Amino acid sequence: MTTHRYITTTLPYVNSDPHIGFAAEIVHADILARYYRDVLRQEVFFNTGTDEHGIKVYTKAQESAKDPQAYVDEYAEKFRNLKGTLGLSEELHFIRTTDDHHKKAAQEFWRRVRDNGFIYKKNYKVKYCVGCELEKTDSELVNGRCPIHPNREIELIEEENYFFKFSAFKEKLEKLYADQPDFVVPDFRFNEIKAFVSRDLEDFSISRLKTKMPWGVDVPEDSEHVMYVWFDALVNYISTLGWPENEKDSDGDFAKFWGTLAKPNALQIAGKDNLRQQSAMWQSMLMAAGLPNTRQVIIRGFITSGGQKMSKSLGNVINPNDIVAEYGTEALRYFLAREVSPFEDSDVTMEKFKTAYNAGLANALGNTVSRVMKMATAYLQGPVAVQKAELPHTYKDFLAHYEIKLAADFVWSEIAALERNIQEKAPFKLVKTEPEAAHAIIRELVVGLATIADMLVPFLPQTSAAIHSLIKEHRMPENPLFMRRA
Repeated sequence: MTTHRYITTTLPYVNSDPHIGFAAEIVHADILARYYRDVLRQEVFFNTGTDEHGIKVYTKAQESAKDPQAYVDEYAEKFRNLKGTLGLSEELHFIRTTDDHHKKAAQEFWRRVRDNGFIYKKNYKVKYCVGCELEKTDSELVNGRCPIHPNREIELIEEENYFFKFSAFKEKLEKLYADQPDFVVPDFRFNEIKAFVSRDLEDFSISRLKTKMPWGVDVPEDSEHVMYVWFDALVNYISTLGWPENEKDSDGDFAKFWGTLAKPNALQIAGKDNLRQQSAMWQSMLMAAGLPNTRQVIIRGFITSGGQKMSKSLGNVINPNDIVAEYGTEALRYFLAREVSPFEDSDVTMEKFKTAYNAGLANALGNTVSRVMKMATAYLQGPVAVQKAELPHTYKDFLAHYEIKLAADFVWSEIAALERNIQEKAPFKLVKTEPEAAHAIIRELVVGLATIADMLVPFLPQTSAAIHSLIKEHRMPENPLFMRRA
């Protein structure tokens, strides 16, 4: 079994405040990281951070009349603060693409790819979506606009740039996909990228003239160019591990967590608009540099609100900080685990949040914990000695396949089963006529509650710890869990 796990989210652009979509991505990643580390007792390297270069960020800084570095410093701190807001793992690594080490690593990566013959220079003219930071072909446009960013004008770029020989990697990518039949999850996203790669791949630009777009990592040995934002940013997945300095160290973080050519180990989590970049472009770049590929890429759906894309103009943007300020971290984690699909698009509204909060936390978990501990403290002489139980196979199987919602649903089915036990066996009535039998049932309920707390560790770590404390200290919660109504 794998003893070292590497998990990374994408790095969000620092051109706006953190939104509910990225909150869902990083909370789902944190659930997996906590499961591997705290339940399976594996060593985990969990990475996130901020993508701080490119036209989109540079334009936003200019609009704000700020120096680009001051602008990205301000927004990077907002994303760094998500660690506390969302209750993320203490061990979480946070990388910025403006970090000196990252920039040096990106330049070394460029040199490797260039020296291996996969970078060249040419004049070109291309249609470019600033929103995606990607070149677009006519077949990808709808009415002359990018379907993902229909409110943005497509830009025409004509200049001399460096290019990456993406076209050289069609067969290599197809072999990678064949050798790793679960390389992209879910299957329908894997089919999409395989179909894309089956067509002729086009080389893509990986630099911009500094006179037109100065905000980026300098191209090595050419002071007139900066790196294209995707080429720079993708390298964060290995620079965060100390690459290239520790590349040859078999005990270093790069070898342990990213893996080797023979045994890749990295798990990347990304949105569906990142499918091409993560599962084809980045994999080709790694091959060009002679480095191990990713082990697996999880592709997530989008989050909408009321059936529409979130936007300030529609007034349907949901800020995760606002929810946490009113309802707490664990309430948001619960909602994102149970109500947001790990793979499909999900619709999120505050009405749905409040309904889920009331039903799943206040009425289900909160009431069940209170009822069990009320009987335990009233009728048992002391705390129940609880041993660590083997967690259900179904629960572990769901998480092994990244089915976070199904795993969370399973936990709540166990909460419902515990509540049915209380109703059917009614130890609070039986205690009057058969106290010993009633005490045995109550002890059984406490053990069941402890197992539920164990399963809650990845999802609601604070709540899990609170339940275990109640059991160990043989007491009722001072403030019943999640008893307020949204």
